[in-house]
Amino acid sequence: MAAWVEELGSVLSSAQSLQLVVALRAEEAGLELKVEAPGYPRAAVEKLAEGAKRSGGTFVELWRMPKAERDAFRATTFGGGTAHPGHELAAAARALQQHVSRLAASGTRPTSPPANPMDAPRPAPAPAPKAASEAPTERAAASVPEAPAARAAASVPEASTAPATPAAPQAIVPTHQVQLPADGPQRRGRRFAVKLELEFRTNLDFVREHALNISNGGLFVRTAHRPQPDSVVTVDVKLPDGKRLQGDAVVVHVVDDPYTGGVGLAFLSDDATFSQTLDQYLASLAVGTG
Repeated sequence: MAAWVEELGSVLSSAQSLQLVVALRAEEAGLELKVEAPGYPRAAVEKLAEGAKRSGGTFVELWRMPKAERDAFRATTFGGGTAHPGHELAAAARALQQHVSRLAASGTRPTSPPANPMDAPRPAPAPAPKAASEAPTERAAASVPEAPAARAAASVPEASTAPATPAAPQAIVPTHQVQLPADGPQRRGRRFAVKLELEFRTNLDFVREHALNISNGGLFVRTAHRPQPDSVVTVDVKLPDGKRLQGDAVVVHVVDDPYTGGVGLAFLSDDATFSQTLDQYLASLAVGTG
């Protein structure tokens, strides 16, 4: 597990910033990884997940979880943890290794890896009005991307044998509220048909378009400029009351049609002002005043 932590810098070589939160529990350890990167580092995330699984941990992409579930999971798993900036990977690895070694010496043994909250049964989504195109529905995490970023988190079960074979982290990525494509299992948020002016930026393009529907997870933009899935863009949405929704979003859904095509964007911002502005606007739409 210590090696897994110390190698984060090389595995996430594109990261612009990196932070760990180490939470030591009575029978396990949790590691939340917050990464800011220019795009969603899919290959790196898959490598991290494989390493966590091999070492007996559970890897969870936080950004795929609805906000309420993600917040609850983070509070119970990482609450009260110690933050370590990217240059303190060795210190974080030592803290985890020492904790797991103590668990091994005490004879504490896991019966199985930590449960993955994404495997829990989910209620069927409520019927929602159809819109011209479907937008992502829930803000979800990473700790996988922040800014353009990805957050990851990890939770480590108690040691299974000896300090030489410590139990490994459960990693959770993405840090932000993001959502699966519109046909995914987390299709929950109510969508509203709108026509909102917005701008979005990628590393190559600056585009002015209109959002055709919006939910508490994201929006659908009719556009001929279609960034690749999992890429991160910066959005600036102008609301009817003059307020703006400004932040990052990840491309979760691409419709390749010459007339109705566009992209579904899932919000990545956990900023309190962003969330409050969005919630107030959606509330106004729900009562027909937006």
